[in-house]
Amino acid sequence: MTDYIPVDCGLHSEYELAILRQQSLRLTWRDPQGTVHLGVYRPLDLRTRHGEEFLVVTDAQGVESLIRLDYILGYHTA
Repeated sequence: MTDYIPVDCGLHSEYELAILRQQSLRLTWRDPQGTVHLGVYRPLDLRTRHGEEFLVVTDAQGVESLIRLDYILGYHTA
């Protein structure tokens, strides 16, 4: 069982559009330990694992990460 909280379908669609448009996002998100992060990321894909949804991103250095959608606190187009 997971504590994942599904995100709104409209928000999910906004992430999909950013991926299609190859639009960078300024994301504020927390990691599983609760540390808050702020950065500009290029969204690549959305993935589902074990009933949880993730945004696949790369940062300015090209490092790929998975960010759980319900851990994203806010975003703006960059």
